[in-house]
Amino acid sequence: MAGILYITATPIGNLGDIGERALKTLSEVDFISAEDTRVTLKLLSHFGISKPVVSYHEHNKFSAGQQILSRLKSGESCALVTDAGMPAVSDPGCELVAACHAEDVPVTVIPGASAVVCAVALSGFTKKRFSFEGFLPASGKERTDILSRAASYDGLVIFYEAPHRLQKTLCELYHIFGDQPAVVIKEISKIHETVIPGKLSEFVTGYEEVRGEFVIVIENTPVIKTEDPVAFALELTELGVSASDAAKYTAKKLGAKKNELYAEILNKKAK
Repeated sequence: MAGILYITATPIGNLGDIGERALKTLSEVDFISAEDTRVTLKLLSHFGISKPVVSYHEHNKFSAGQQILSRLKSGESCALVTDAGMPAVSDPGCELVAACHAEDVPVTVIPGASAVVCAVALSGFTKKRFSFEGFLPASGKERTDILSRAASYDGLVIFYEAPHRLQKTLCELYHIFGDQPAVVIKEISKIHETVIPGKLSEFVTGYEEVRGEFVIVIENTPVIKTEDPVAFALELTELGVSASDAAKYTAKKLGAKKNELYAEILNKKAK
């Protein structure tokens, strides 16, 4: 009988936020799979837990994932943790979970802290829908495409960012999203937790030399440059949105007929 993979949330800053179930799970599993074993060993040491810890991260996820899966299939139990927060969200843990599902290995979750949800709560924004984009690629077409698609989303858009790239990203967000309301949040749950509300134009300077972990939340309302549904839908496709999604969004936003819009988009693009 296969063992169980426990997706186990750990604190995102304050160690006091760890849950009772998480501590019990970490104490009872056969081994722990960690993004950075050094970080996890410090956590375990703080709570007096001694368990074997194996490395599982972006650069070894294929080989390590197969080894972990093999151990699970042999009956061992494993706690999957990330450096902070909920594993399998914006890290390769999702691929290990998918592999377990494919092999009928039981998976369960031990809930806990998540910077995404905390950032939404701290933002004070009233839009209920949100799109979590995580860390952006450092550069290139993929980064541009993600930002362009995100700018068409009507709701909260959330990014993680490293301190050395924060200023570049904030400038780029202002350029692509326009002057939307935004909140920059530093060091959630830690001593120096800081919530800075404003407009994107207010963040284009002043963040060149910063430290800590940052979350950016934008309350986005896509800027409509034209009231012509076909033209607007085509603008969305130029930003990287699929023809189907562009027709669906435009129909809802401007009161047009989705099927007719879709046909027009395909017709225009064929010319």
